[in-house]
Amino acid sequence: MSETPTPTAIPGLSPAESERMQTALKDIAERSQKLLQEFAERYKADGQQPADPLHLTQTFMDFTAKMMADPNRLLQAQMELWQQYMKLWQVTAQRMMGQPVEPVAEPAKGDKRFADPAWKDEVVFDYLKQSYLLTARWLQHTVNEVEGVDDKTAKKVDFYTRQFIDALSPSNFALTNPQVVKATLESKGENLVKGLQNLLTDLERGKAFKVGENVATSPGNVVYQNELIQLLQYAPTTAEVYTMPLLIVPPWINKFYILDLKPENSFIKWATEQGYTVFVVSWVNPDKHLTKLAFDDYMKLGPLAALDAIEKATGQRQVSAIGYCIGGTLMAATLAYMAARGDDRIAACTFFTAQVDFTEPGELGVFIDEDQLASVEEAMSKKGYLEGAEMATTFNMLRANDLIWSFVVNNYLMGKDPFPFDLLFWNADATRMPAAMHSYYLRNMYQKNLLAQPGGLTIDNVPIDLRKITIPVYLQAGKEDHIAPAKSVYKATQIFAGPVRFMLAGSGHIAGVVNPPRNKKYQHWLNETAKNPPTLDEWKTGAQEFPGSWWNDWDKWLSAKSGPKVAARVPGAGGLPAIEDAPGSYVKVRTVD
Repeated sequence: MSETPTPTAIPGLSPAESERMQTALKDIAERSQKLLQEFAERYKADGQQPADPLHLTQTFMDFTAKMMADPNRLLQAQMELWQQYMKLWQVTAQRMMGQPVEPVAEPAKGDKRFADPAWKDEVVFDYLKQSYLLTARWLQHTVNEVEGVDDKTAKKVDFYTRQFIDALSPSNFALTNPQVVKATLESKGENLVKGLQNLLTDLERGKAFKVGENVATSPGNVVYQNELIQLLQYAPTTAEVYTMPLLIVPPWINKFYILDLKPENSFIKWATEQGYTVFVVSWVNPDKHLTKLAFDDYMKLGPLAALDAIEKATGQRQVSAIGYCIGGTLMAATLAYMAARGDDRIAACTFFTAQVDFTEPGELGVFIDEDQLASVEEAMSKKGYLEGAEMATTFNMLRANDLIWSFVVNNYLMGKDPFPFDLLFWNADATRMPAAMHSYYLRNMYQKNLLAQPGGLTIDNVPIDLRKITIPVYLQAGKEDHIAPAKSVYKATQIFAGPVRFMLAGSGHIAGVVNPPRNKKYQHWLNETAKNPPTLDEWKTGAQEFPGSWWNDWDKWLSAKSGPKVAARVPGAGGLPAIEDAPGSYVKVRTVD
């Protein structure tokens, strides 16, 4: 009869610590084996994927050829880097001898990667930091100085070069991050083991949030649904409400509850508290049965169907509307479609970080060239849709240091418990996109910019002309938005024919929108000039900065257009019965990769 083997002691650890460490390592090994087996099976089932779906190899080969065409310039650049290294070595040696020195390279203001004092106080880590910064800046500068490269290729190379640079930061590696080194010594390596367990837990999709329980909890009901949307009507929180209901059309790339994460920052809850009857479109997470849905289907089954339902539910024909991100792009097309048909059911519209002119789409334009679009379409043709995780990865790459590497360090190197961050949960809860609709959107908006051209698009035999939109518009943009740059959003002021109140919010695509007044965070800018000037830079010269949230300014603008107060409307008590409680069932369907 065999005996259970005694665990081998790990040098430097007590027997109890050795046993705990070996138990953790056994758990890691078993879970890793299971995950690798599942990955292999999925890879085999899907078939072999192309090794370079973004065609980066050819892009960088062409770029390198251009770079090598001028060897003297390249040699000069290498000499400049060598001189900077020599200066850094000299300064470091002087510092080690106790002499006061000035740094050769310093992080940009707000660079959280090097916030720990050890990056500055400890000579070795200070040298690593400065060496990295010198190399990173040299590489970026050298790439940007290459001649004979078309603008689109240059932007693509610049973007992916930054991804490479961000990934190689010394803060991302256990042996070159002082915080990780210190934690490893103090915990005798338990932080790295715990970090690996955190990684496996994430791969196994462990979650801290559940939709309808601790996110998306504002009370209300589903009062209408079709194959594409559920329409939510939220419960009133005031005795009286404005006559005109408010319809919110969110993006379908992510889910609507970015506007209802928790009570303290819920825009939906706050809007009901201001006296609005709030309706929200909740898009379905499409599967193989909805692959042929097109852009015009999203219009007809989305906002247009919602307008019909709101009139049945409340008896009120006219509403105000909000379109967020791609939901705003759809709303602009819908407004032009309605204007051409003499349909005036939307009396005023707000746009959150929405583009209608894509001539300067920012860094997302890096992903829009013929090779990459063809790869996306080929990938979609296999299943009939694009996996939501692929779009989420694209957005995360736009701010890799904030949205990827900071969490790698915290969760996987430091071994800290991932803090329950509702925004990250929402970000990961992405939706699929039907092939027909997504291809149409990428090609006609981003690649060809047809929405901005009068008659460039035709929907249901109706030419779309945004210049026929004459209703009042409130246009919000985020100062640091990487997805819908403020400069691009502002272009709508020169297209819409009606009065446009443009507001520039502090922060970016999410925090620039979800910023309740109670938080007293960020700031916003307004320019009360009667006519918006041609460019955002000109607008800024006459703009005034105001502290905190812009929500109150928006409420002042919209309340004046929403009619007198009437008795509050209870969901399900009007012309449409309640189908189920908010947030509904569509939003709870998660993407399974």
